[in-house]
Amino acid sequence: MLEDDIGLEALTPKEAPAAEAAGAVDGEGAPPGGPGAQAAAMRVNEKYSTLPAEDRSVHIINICAIEDIGYLPSEGTLLNSLSVDPDAECKYGLYFRDGKRKVDYVLVYHHKRASGGRTLARRAQHGDAGPAARSARQDQPLPGKAGPLGAGEPEPPLDYHEDDKRFRREEYEGNLVEAGLELERDEDTKIHGVGFVKIHAPWNVLCREAEFLKLKMPTKKLYHISETRGLLKKINSVLQKITDPIQPKVAEHRPQTTKRLSYPFSREKQHLFDLSDKDSFFDSKTRSTIVYEILKRTTCTKAKYSMGQGEGRKKDSALLNKRRKCDRYGITSLLANGVYSAAYPLHDGDYEGDNVEFNDRKLLYEEWASYGVFYKYQPIDLVRKYFGEKIGLYFAWLGVYTQMLIPASVVGIIVFLYGWATVDDNIPSMEMCDQRHNITMCPLCDKTCSYWKMSSACATARASHLFDNPATVFFSIFMALWAATFMEHWKRKQMRLNYRWDLTGFEEEEDHPRAEYEARVLEKSLRKESKNKEKRRHLPEEPTNKWRQRVKTAMAGVKLTDKVKLTWRDRFPAYFTNLVSIIFMIAVTFAIVLGVIIYRISTAAALAMNSSPSVRSNIRVTVTATAVIINLVVIILLDEVYGCIARWLTKIEVPKTEKSFEERLIFKAFLLKFVNSYTPIFYVAFFKGRFVGRPGDYVYIFRSFRMEECAPGGCLMELCIQLSIIMLGKQLIQNNLFEIGIPKMKKFIRYLRLKHQSPSDHDEHVKKKQRYEVDYTLEPFAGLTPEYMEMIIQFGFVTLFVASFPLAPLFALLNNIIEIRLDAKKFVTELRRPVAVRAKDIGIWYNILRGVGKLAVIINAFVISFTSDFIPRLVYLYMYSENGTMHGFVNHTLSSFNVSDFQNGTAPNDPLDLGYEVQICRYKDYREPPWSEHKYDISKDFWAVLAARLAFVIVFQNLVMFMSDFVDWVIPDIPKDISQQIHKEKVLMVELFMREEQGKQQLLDTWMEKDRKKAEPCNNHSPAPAAPPPPPPPEGPDFPGGSL
Repeated sequence: MLEDDIGLEALTPKEAPAAEAAGAVDGEGAPPGGPGAQAAAMRVNEKYSTLPAEDRSVHIINICAIEDIGYLPSEGTLLNSLSVDPDAECKYGLYFRDGKRKVDYVLVYHHKRASGGRTLARRAQHGDAGPAARSARQDQPLPGKAGPLGAGEPEPPLDYHEDDKRFRREEYEGNLVEAGLELERDEDTKIHGVGFVKIHAPWNVLCREAEFLKLKMPTKKLYHISETRGLLKKINSVLQKITDPIQPKVAEHRPQTTKRLSYPFSREKQHLFDLSDKDSFFDSKTRSTIVYEILKRTTCTKAKYSMGQGEGRKKDSALLNKRRKCDRYGITSLLANGVYSAAYPLHDGDYEGDNVEFNDRKLLYEEWASYGVFYKYQPIDLVRKYFGEKIGLYFAWLGVYTQMLIPASVVGIIVFLYGWATVDDNIPSMEMCDQRHNITMCPLCDKTCSYWKMSSACATARASHLFDNPATVFFSIFMALWAATFMEHWKRKQMRLNYRWDLTGFEEEEDHPRAEYEARVLEKSLRKESKNKEKRRHLPEEPTNKWRQRVKTAMAGVKLTDKVKLTWRDRFPAYFTNLVSIIFMIAVTFAIVLGVIIYRISTAAALAMNSSPSVRSNIRVTVTATAVIINLVVIILLDEVYGCIARWLTKIEVPKTEKSFEERLIFKAFLLKFVNSYTPIFYVAFFKGRFVGRPGDYVYIFRSFRMEECAPGGCLMELCIQLSIIMLGKQLIQNNLFEIGIPKMKKFIRYLRLKHQSPSDHDEHVKKKQRYEVDYTLEPFAGLTPEYMEMIIQFGFVTLFVASFPLAPLFALLNNIIEIRLDAKKFVTELRRPVAVRAKDIGIWYNILRGVGKLAVIINAFVISFTSDFIPRLVYLYMYSENGTMHGFVNHTLSSFNVSDFQNGTAPNDPLDLGYEVQICRYKDYREPPWSEHKYDISKDFWAVLAARLAFVIVFQNLVMFMSDFVDWVIPDIPKDISQQIHKEKVLMVELFMREEQGKQQLLDTWMEKDRKKAEPCNNHSPAPAAPPPPPPPEGPDFPGGSL
């Protein structure tokens, strides 16, 4: 016998509790409820033990003692050799060791193996009291926990913090068992110092919680979905044949003609549901959701050292008792306090390999998360089945957004090609490039810059026409209507998904209060209670009823936080901190933009002194490109910083629920990232060149830096360069570096760590790693906020300044095609499986999208009227042109300046740089000439153009807003066929229950009629006995337990 060889005895199940109780001290973690609850816990352990009764003694061996007498951990495999390899039976961690109970959730904690068997002696040393049945309850259903310490072993050093965490885990896990969950512990893992608690929800718990959560489940009743007829049916069939090659090969994605009637699950109406296969009735997503709800609801109310004797000496004992009663720790608090290091549901299995069993994860990897299927539709129903409705809605929204970018990209390409085709016919750019006009421009900077020819800006003028042409106005109107159509299309798609996913009657219930909120409320209530007690001390004591006093004392802990809430006065310091911090960070963003402006001005002046003609001719391009790259780097860095600051600002507000926390976080993060991303673009679009002044009277920053001027062709080309580099740079760097590079780097580091091990150890590591161990090495799911934020910022680039960059939708489309597969691969292969969350919409993101769409109309109106030359051209064409053409437009937009009017020290150092003496130079503005009576004053032409610009803004904004609202009104939010199907479901449900009630009534009448006929012959002899209660209705062919 192995026990004889190592000098230990295997304990029988009857002897094990007594042996453990001998090494424990009374009062250690006794289960709440007294001896009756302890006995119930012992019965639960016997019921859920993982081995037969005759073999359970193997799990009570003191494993720590084996290690202490010299056995290496690897020699523990001798114990496993006595039985069949458990990995095959439990499917490598997907099931309990019995191979029957599925692992629905996993809790992970850190422990110290070396001192694992000394915990009981440690408790005894600190004088904790309570019955010893607690340890027996924990050891029996959670194998892998250490046994009692031998009497002759030395005492370990104290570790109050670890002992307190272990104490909380024991109580919490005991409460989970009392809630009906089944647990199994595994500390003998390949990850050193990490233990796992596997959780299984039995059938009765699943039914109970499904009824509490009002989960809609499919019934046996099937009904046909109304199909289109006539011409629409033929069109749909043709479209299905055309799109068949790009449809994913997934059963859930095929068009369905029938649907099961859904009804909120009820234990009293189980006969309505198809329960022939109870193992698959609740899928893995639903099971993990149910377990997570129990984990959030279950609390542990005791802490061994956090409320220690020191605090008891300082505060009143009654107040301390109240604190202990109200201080509860759910799974979120336990994770935040480090009691558990992780909690997550398991993936369905491996996604690649030769001998991998087929599962939904593998199917998603092949049909969704692979770059080779980028041209296919997404299997949204399978995504929802595996990850839940909230993640399914995100990918559905991303798919609809990407799909809608296709027509926008096509129109943008047409507008760009129109500008390309008409560039040679554009009279203003031809005049700028014509050497015969010989227009001499004023210097771009003081002293170092000299006069220059307008023809040197020929390339910029021709390029500006690609984006600044009459088609740009049409494209701006089109994109405004596109945004409205996209929002309406998404609302209709969302309703279809709600119908398919049985979310039509779903209403989000109020979440559990966050642990931080409850802690603040508790702190406030304790302060209030302490003040009241101080007041009562100064009042004369009144005779009180002892019984009433006892009731008040008993209910004090319950009523302590009932009516206490955090008001705006409690949150005022946090609100003030938020306001000041946000204003400060926006000021930091403006300061950085100002710094880049100074860089541009100083660099342009430095390059102007260069002796190379090629350098001086490309000053604008060089300065613009380098400044935009600096802006891009700063934007990416500040995005990460602002995300962390927004989370901290939200935390100090202490929102009550997770939904409120998420919405406040999203608002702050979006505000800061919006300002960070678009401030440089807003500067170029609306401020650059507006406050320059004029030659001889320029505006200076810090009395030394002259404000920048726009090129003769306007600032629209520079705005296009700024927008394209920032947009493409953010997408490329965030996608390639943050979403691909960093996970790959982490994987490579893990691979190097494994490679440093010996080959045999490495093979053993790969062979024996369980599913929960593999998932633990994955990255935790951090929420959908970063994914949505990235797309919303991109949506802003596509809509806000689309008048200056018609190709923005095309680049967004190309990025999103990769983004969908990139996010899919990350969810399937790189992240732990997130907890499925039910949701019927995308939440606050929809309101943000609508706000961006409305803002886009206003911004594009100002870009067209103030940034481009569209309005000045119209004004010249219809008011000043002599022959009805654009000839002379460039000369009309330029004013004259006499070089003798330069301020002292601002004239060019080399006035003869062009080879001749300049008397008059030109600059872009509407001002009176030097020979005028009011020289250099603003001319009437300026006011005419300004009036036309403002009029265009008003007309454009109201016209496009009206058209957007009209589109919103014309397109119904709910598709007609979906509203009909929803109504049909309600009618069928009423008919179903009516038939059930009628069937029961008919059976009842039949039995009563039979009893009446039997009682008629006896009426003359004795009174008829009372009719017996009718037996339950026989099982019908469709609904066991009751005929319909």
